[in-house]
Amino acid sequence: MSESDSSRLRHSVIEGARCVVVKVGTRVLTDAQGKLDRGRIESLAAGLCQIAETGRQTVMVSSGAVGAGMGKLGLDQRPTDLSTLQAVAAVGQADLIQAYERALAVRGRHAAQVLLTRNDLRRRDGYLHVRNALASIHALGAVAIVNENDSVAVAELMTTFGDNDRLAAQVAGLLDQALLVILSDVDGLYDGPPEAPDSKRIDLVKSLDGDILGLAQDHRSTLSKGGMSSKLSAAQLATSHGHSVIIGPGREDAVLEKILRGDPVGTLFLPTERTLRGRRRWISGSAEVEGELIVDAGAARALRENGRSLLAIGIQAVQGKFDAGAVVAIKDPNGNEVARGLCNYPSKEVDRIKGKISEMITGILGHRPYDSVVHRDNMTLCG
Repeated sequence: MSESDSSRLRHSVIEGARCVVVKVGTRVLTDAQGKLDRGRIESLAAGLCQIAETGRQTVMVSSGAVGAGMGKLGLDQRPTDLSTLQAVAAVGQADLIQAYERALAVRGRHAAQVLLTRNDLRRRDGYLHVRNALASIHALGAVAIVNENDSVAVAELMTTFGDNDRLAAQVAGLLDQALLVILSDVDGLYDGPPEAPDSKRIDLVKSLDGDILGLAQDHRSTLSKGGMSSKLSAAQLATSHGHSVIIGPGREDAVLEKILRGDPVGTLFLPTERTLRGRRRWISGSAEVEGELIVDAGAARALRENGRSLLAIGIQAVQGKFDAGAVVAIKDPNGNEVARGLCNYPSKEVDRIKGKISEMITGILGHRPYDSVVHRDNMTLCG
């Protein structure tokens, strides 16, 4: 693709975005001593306001609470025990949101703090409540500053997103026609190690395949949890939802303004041709998986290749206890996840009808509200 074609494509992506979700990482927001870089927040706030002034819904997913807390408390190393880490995040979160509020207020807007845990998005009603809250914040002319609620999230209970890159992709998944901008300490995806003199930045990625994922070069840090592989995973999730993604240089001055103009900043990832919408988007990106259905090779092939619903006859085993309406992972005999979707029957009933033809369900259970165990309309394929 020529440079002019790439430029036109970038402008088209920007013009088509009704919402912009910006994710900024700890290494961008903190200085060499681990303290909050208030000048960087001022610069980013200016860009956020410029985006908002175009009428686009503007959301910032911001790391930095732990880094801000470390700087405020004079800590040189990131705590390793959970309770101390949560306490440091609580101290830093107050400082972080105050910095955003001050930077936005001088430009006529306010910061709206939104703290989330995975539990807030795993149920469909919670997912919709968060989306509505973000819409209301936009309607009031404020900018939502979203972060994982580190002070209450407990990793052992599987309530964390793992990193704010995935959180940003999930937030983008709440919105329609969104552009996800992930700002990093590197200025995009490179075809080799970013520090190597012969490595070149990739301007455009049309398909996020295995070759592209293999280019990730992670960097260790005492402050942050994400790396390039994390950012590519987030980009993969967002593009499956129909959103374009830009991974760009967070420390470059006026970076958001440049992106808004369509300048060749960072790496642009285009959405997949077949994207997930509505309920399927929630199933794929946010919902909690409560059980597993192991299917035979024929059923796995029918799901992958023909987009069929899952019938009881193709199920070999049921793992976990769940109610009707729960999200389940569907796996082939080798343990590979084929799909996930909403199960029409509780686990105890699926266990009774597995391997049976649909016409036998009434005789076994005394009722047959559904012919399929997981309908294709409530299912997303994996991979």
